[in-house]
Amino acid sequence: MSDSSAIILDYRVRKPMIMASNPPVLFLLHGYGSHEEDLFSFANYLPDDYLVISLRAPISLDFGGFAWYSIHFDQDQKKWSDDGEAIAAQKIILHNIDFHLKQFSLGDKKVSLLGFSQGAILSWALGLGHPDKFDKIIALSGYVNSDLFTFAAQGLENLRCFSSHGIQDPTIPVEWAREGIESIKHLPIKIDYREYEAGHGIVPENFTDLITWLKANP
Repeated sequence: MSDSSAIILDYRVRKPMIMASNPPVLFLLHGYGSHEEDLFSFANYLPDDYLVISLRAPISLDFGGFAWYSIHFDQDQKKWSDDGEAIAAQKIILHNIDFHLKQFSLGDKKVSLLGFSQGAILSWALGLGHPDKFDKIIALSGYVNSDLFTFAAQGLENLRCFSSHGIQDPTIPVEWAREGIESIKHLPIKIDYREYEAGHGIVPENFTDLITWLKANP
């Protein structure tokens, strides 16, 4: 039987504008119903030294777009996601990260994740579960779902995180984001959490703050 986690996802790449032998790497994880072109649309606004790789989620949806895992639209947080698929998606993402690190001869380099919505939920899970593999976690309009991972026993003190949420978000309530941040405040993680007068999206002020944070945390 083939290993489903070993699939190579469709992707887009923006090579560093400033050439270097060992550039920082940023993987983009889009939200439910979207695709790899979505977050990649602002790749050229990211710091010039980054190698940026945007991945397409593996599940094709009937109405178009793609998903990392199925969502149950019952507004019950405990039943909001297919946890089994979400855990499987993390294995797929880790496999694809390893694939691209080898492709660009970057060895076992630490990388950063930038995820939106469903991609943000997975970014939190991957970072908190595997801090040895990641340098920075950027989680936009998502929340910490502790059902999807086991907290790493060590290495969290080196993880730097930027998280943001819209106060009027109708898709993922801001209360979920706040509760998630509160649940990890006792951990030795560097977190910059911000809220904006916005819905389920990235407003200009949010994007400006994100770029400023990235430049301040090379």
